[in-house]
Amino acid sequence: MSIQELELPLSTDDGHRYNLIARVPAHPQASLLWLPALGVAARHYLPFADALAARGVAVFLQEMRGNGSSNLRPSRQVDWGYRHILTLDIARSHAAVAEHCQAKQRIIGGHSIGAQFAACYLGLHPDAFDRLWPVASGSPYWRNFPAPKRYAFPFAFQFVPWIADRRGAFHGRRFGFAGDEARSLMRDWANVGLSNRYAAAGMETDLEQTLSRVGVPIDAVLLKDDWFAPRRSMQALLDKMPQAAATIRILDRTALGANADHFAWMKQPQAVASLLSGSVASNEA
Repeated sequence: MSIQELELPLSTDDGHRYNLIARVPAHPQASLLWLPALGVAARHYLPFADALAARGVAVFLQEMRGNGSSNLRPSRQVDWGYRHILTLDIARSHAAVAEHCQAKQRIIGGHSIGAQFAACYLGLHPDAFDRLWPVASGSPYWRNFPAPKRYAFPFAFQFVPWIADRRGAFHGRRFGFAGDEARSLMRDWANVGLSNRYAAAGMETDLEQTLSRVGVPIDAVLLKDDWFAPRRSMQALLDKMPQAAATIRILDRTALGANADHFAWMKQPQAVASLLSGSVASNEA
């Protein structure tokens, strides 16, 4: 199968510049706008994009602010939050996907926080996509996690914004979590973790209300040994979209051919790609 490899230079109204990486088969059955996990550059999802493109899905990999090809890096002078990602970055990439691929089925999905952004963006634009693909994700609300680990989460959700404010950004690799992250982004994330309610500082729209309008099929994938995204966490995210018909499938080490954790599947994505692309094939039938 002939697959076109693209890097589309994009920019937003506030000066964010980045490349949207794409893998586009000759006659795609569907297009996928894919949003990465916290601190993960888009290029790390190329094996996943290649696997899906080989199955007839055109994949467009969003570059999140502060990572990879993004011209921004968080600091005391450079800051952003959920509002910028939802109203500027994803919106710009969404328009680029429409310009470069006219596939019948339009899908948005993501990994970890990327899937949360995908769900929120779909709530804001309920007619923009036909399916939602969340992988290894869910609401970060602390009560969604098993004891005893969950009792440390409220502390983390207070510590991370505090240290980010003090240093101008959250340097996550020093703490074994995320990358270099903007302080407002981490404050928005921590607020969800403490309240189980999605909101974006500076944005008047009620994201919880918009999530309730999502009505497209949702194909969710979890990894059996992923403590970052247990089933209860994913279910809590899906419960915010009661009009959507959702399925959750859990892959173990045998099915993946790799550790069934939060990140190992990215290097061996065949099982995840096969599972998700199957929903495209069944919808075509």
